[in-house]
Amino acid sequence: MNRELHIVGFQVGRETYGVPITSLHEIVRVPEITAVPDAPDYLEGVINLRGKIVSVMDLRKRFGDKEAKLKKQNRILVVEHSGKLAGLIVDAACEVMKIPSEDVEAPPAVFQEGGLNCVTGLGKVRGRLIVLLDMSKLLAPASLLLESGSAESKTAKAEARGASAR
Repeated sequence: MNRELHIVGFQVGRETYGVPITSLHEIVRVPEITAVPDAPDYLEGVINLRGKIVSVMDLRKRFGDKEAKLKKQNRILVVEHSGKLAGLIVDAACEVMKIPSEDVEAPPAVFQEGGLNCVTGLGKVRGRLIVLLDMSKLLAPASLLLESGSAESKTAKAEARGASAR
């Protein structure tokens, strides 16, 4: 049986990423964001989306761009994960794509080594690659805790890096 993945494509920097359309709640313009104290730098804060408080993560910062600034064309993809809504700031929302399952490759090992274990695969669409993201890993509370800058997690990361360098 020929299965297709239904993906919402969006831009972050020069790359096109995709998330399953089933996890997308809606796409909105970036409203005023309320900062949250002691949050990781990529967690912009929270927004009030028609009475619901939604945490907002800047994917450019999450993927390592420390200089990311908001522009007028930025959008927030509101996704649902584990029954909760979360917002992802992206440069632009592109399109809905149907990718045949045979056109999806497993992610190269370099993604796991680089700490980007939220990549589930690479989809081939009209001669370009779409990086497919796993919402559960991207939004996992454990990854938020690891990145929050606590002394213990920084020490553990430094020790892990030292061990892998040997």
